[in-house]
Amino acid sequence: MKNKILGNLALILTATIWGLSFVAQREGMDHVGPFTFNTVRSILGGLSLLPLIAWIKYSKPDKRTRRMKRFQHMNLARAGIGCGISLFLAMSVQQYCMQYVTAGKAGFISALYVVFVPLIAVLQGDKLSKKVTISVCLAVLGLYLLCYKPGSGFNIYDIFLLFGSFFYGLQILIVNYYSERVNAVKACCVQFFVVGILSALLMFMLETPTIASIIACRASILFAGILTCGVAYTLQIYGQKYTQPTVASLILCLESVFAVIGGALILGETMIPKEIAGCVFMITAVVLSNLQSDAKA
Repeated sequence: MKNKILGNLALILTATIWGLSFVAQREGMDHVGPFTFNTVRSILGGLSLLPLIAWIKYSKPDKRTRRMKRFQHMNLARAGIGCGISLFLAMSVQQYCMQYVTAGKAGFISALYVVFVPLIAVLQGDKLSKKVTISVCLAVLGLYLLCYKPGSGFNIYDIFLLFGSFFYGLQILIVNYYSERVNAVKACCVQFFVVGILSALLMFMLETPTIASIIACRASILFAGILTCGVAYTLQIYGQKYTQPTVASLILCLESVFAVIGGALILGETMIPKEIAGCVFMITAVVLSNLQSDAKA
């Protein structure tokens, strides 16, 4: 029970950081292209974890056999590459589309991984409890009330964001599969170096990055790199070790709530009754999902 509570708290903190990161992502696009932003933030996120990995390695003697090490390294490579490719696709689509879509709409569509996670799980043979099914419906309704602006219509970038949302959901499921098989910090580090390398290829192909432009948005990149990548995604992998994937996706979609709250507290933005109702629906969905029995979901 203690581990479940700690896991949920780690996921809530992850959602908080992700929600606040929307401000950093929007600000960063004023100076660099989307692939440059993702390249620098991802590599920075991976580098920020190296000291912690070194501390973990040398803090206690390694008693693993050579065979055990080889097996764990293979799992680590699979986890890091699988999560890295999924996250690269999701982050690239989201960051690119934020040039053309409002932050609210981007937040709503991106957070629809709360739907994709249980759908993919069902296709894999899992069964969803009634409480989790109701929670997903409440979360989608809450996201709509919170983020979607009437009259803004739909465009091609909305469809792209929907594809990105699918890959966020896929990343959550891959994390869940490997969460008990690999070290969370090491997997997160590999994941972000994979994202950084793949993003760098597109950066050099499609953009003309300069040192000056990167320095100009250093605050946004530092937040997105160290906190959003290095800290938040490590917390995600740790939290999912003790939380079912569908419940984890419900907690993580609270990022939209924290984005609105952060905008109100930091930027002085106001919340209309519709947005407040959306927050209530989403929080209710998360609470309800955590009241379920231990049946597989």
